[in-house]
Amino acid sequence: MSQPQDAGPVYALNLFDIADREEYLAYSRRSPKEVAAHGGRVVALGRFQESITGDIEPRKVMIVVEWESRAAFDSYRTDPALADLHPHRENGSSSYVWHLFDRLDDLRPLLRPEP
Repeated sequence: MSQPQDAGPVYALNLFDIADREEYLAYSRRSPKEVAAHGGRVVALGRFQESITGDIEPRKVMIVVEWESRAAFDSYRTDPALADLHPHRENGSSSYVWHLFDRLDDLRPLLRPEP
């Protein structure tokens, strides 16, 4: 069963290209500590390999972050103490896709007939 929006973990899928190496390095030097401090944990890092199917333009980098809750994710995005950090991500990347997914134990909630 799906959890209420803020009751449990959410997963952030980050897909992007590197636009400015130095800017993204500035972000990546500090972001792991700040992500952890705000209740996040990187569960997967990847480099694009191949597009098998789909209509999304491939991106070179994939990161999946598990956040304790939606509130934890939001606190990372809106913390005034990080106002100087996020521009490094924004300036260091391009074609950014940032999607949130609820944690599900199985797919049954998605497969139920619509009323």
